[in-house]
Amino acid sequence: MAHPKIGNLAPNFKLPDQDDNLVELKSFKNQHPVVIFFYPKAMTPGCTTQACGIRDTRAELEKRGVKVFGISPDPVKRLPKFIEKHDLNFSLLSDEDHTVAEKYGCWGMKKFMGKEFMGLIRTTFIIGKDGKLLKVMDKFKTKSHHEDLLAELDELGI
Repeated sequence: MAHPKIGNLAPNFKLPDQDDNLVELKSFKNQHPVVIFFYPKAMTPGCTTQACGIRDTRAELEKRGVKVFGISPDPVKRLPKFIEKHDLNFSLLSDEDHTVAEKYGCWGMKKFMGKEFMGLIRTTFIIGKDGKLLKVMDKFKTKSHHEDLLAELDELGI
């Protein structure tokens, strides 16, 4: 599955957040750059490390005017627990049927402990104020994801 093309409008989506409110990507157009990061499952070690890194850089992201959303196939009811347990300070969105992950090319074959299965491939997208896709991050360590993200934003002048 291919990611959307850099320079094109990022595929719009409308997903429920942790409070079951619908969040639509295009509502941020001409207002804020947006970072969406797809993660496989709330409250697992790698996803927790990645989310806590984002949490800890929230002030820097806000200073840049960036809105951040974590997207996973978790059901809405699981998201508040993840937020509360780790004091997350950004919205999590539920993509249970992985339609949005498929649009963004992050749903595919994975290998884990000798087994192959379809699942979410950890990927981050940086979307400009104009709604166009600026960067796809698909090679990073969860431990340094937030640092890599800030470096990419610097490079993009955000």
